[in-house]
Amino acid sequence: MLHRNEPCPPAPVPPQGRLGLVDILIRLKRNPLECWSEDFFRDPICKLRLPFLDAFLVHEPQAIKRVLMDNAKNYPKDAIQRRILSSGLADGLLSVEGERWEIQRRALAPLFARRTVNSFTRAMLTAADELVVKWSKLGATTIDVAAEMTLITLRVLTLTIFSDGIGGDLGEFSSAMTAYFDVVGRIGALDLLGVPTFVPRPGHGRLRRTMAYFEGIIDRIVQMRHERLAREEAPDDLLTLLLKALDPSTGQRLDSTEIRSNILTFLSAGHETTANTLTWSFFLLSQSPEWRARVREEAERELSSPDGLADRLVVARAVVEEALRLYPPIAALSRSALERDLLGDVKVGRRSLIVIAPYVLHRHRAIWDRPNVFDPSRFLPEARSTIPRFTYLPFGIGPRTCIGSSFALQEATIILAVLIRNFDMRLSADADVWPVQRITLRTAKGLPMRISRRERP
Repeated sequence: MLHRNEPCPPAPVPPQGRLGLVDILIRLKRNPLECWSEDFFRDPICKLRLPFLDAFLVHEPQAIKRVLMDNAKNYPKDAIQRRILSSGLADGLLSVEGERWEIQRRALAPLFARRTVNSFTRAMLTAADELVVKWSKLGATTIDVAAEMTLITLRVLTLTIFSDGIGGDLGEFSSAMTAYFDVVGRIGALDLLGVPTFVPRPGHGRLRRTMAYFEGIIDRIVQMRHERLAREEAPDDLLTLLLKALDPSTGQRLDSTEIRSNILTFLSAGHETTANTLTWSFFLLSQSPEWRARVREEAERELSSPDGLADRLVVARAVVEEALRLYPPIAALSRSALERDLLGDVKVGRRSLIVIAPYVLHRHRAIWDRPNVFDPSRFLPEARSTIPRFTYLPFGIGPRTCIGSSFALQEATIILAVLIRNFDMRLSADADVWPVQRITLRTAKGLPMRISRRERP
């Protein structure tokens, strides 16, 4: 039963029964979120029979722990995830397996250590302040906040990864990245039927041109940075750290292909995903005057000093984390069982597909109180420790948890606080806000909002 005035954000209504294959294919093409049946949100483990294999939808905490941590080596990424990640990210941390993954993870870990991430607070504030100036010049007007968030998160990356800039137009780069996600993130009949990844998918030509564009920019930036390193003039940013990174166990450095793939990984993971998280956060606050006021009050109090800022913005962070619960950027994770296993009392056969869907897990009736309600109080310090482990996975968990999660949380929290402090942001009357899943979970038609500069005390 809903409490009075509690907003229930938009989401597809789960089908009451299991879907047939044709219906699944139609919904996958339109919006994969529509494929999750009601029993997936209620039962701990559900079995599905797909062409040529069995699939298990796993949303029981101890079974998740088994798949992603205790027996993770038995559950590498499945063919669909490998196909999606093979487009430019194949040699990066998100995609590689085995020894190469271990070497990359050890080499890259210092880039996202707490001290390093904290050092980027000023860069994140700079990007947010630049946007305040830009919006203030517009006066009271309607803008697409989703598009603006893709630009500001890209700006943060240029300030923290590429201090020299990307040598091109940020808007063009952002549009190319959005197109990239839209093409590679579509799951179709060829994927579900197990057709090999070397068979071209729809949009293959467009994707190839987009990848050539990215690779040209990245190769030029890396070459310029190598030249500056040789002259001992390189800035102390993430790109310099990446080029110097080595595995402390083996002394190995990343090769040129791995460097390119990881730069593209940082750009995609740190651009699209954080932009979507911010977009959903602003939408949710537009529907909740109480939480909007609490974020603003905290921002007025805490934004005076950058020291330890992200740790002090506990209300803004709670809003971001609740947005990540309702609209996790990566709505589903999939794995393939190499050998037979037991998940609780459920027998899993070799080559079975294992799906853990944070979108479903975060709205599971057996785990969350009022799962479809926006309630950031779940993530305030006094309540967060009560959330059971393995029930909240916006960044995954276990050895393959997102290496940049602390960077993303800090960035989103700071940008949210700065903009809410400085602007009134109201949802446009003609806005049609609806979630759609591609690689990331985004708004289907952007987020038109009416903005106006606040008269601050």
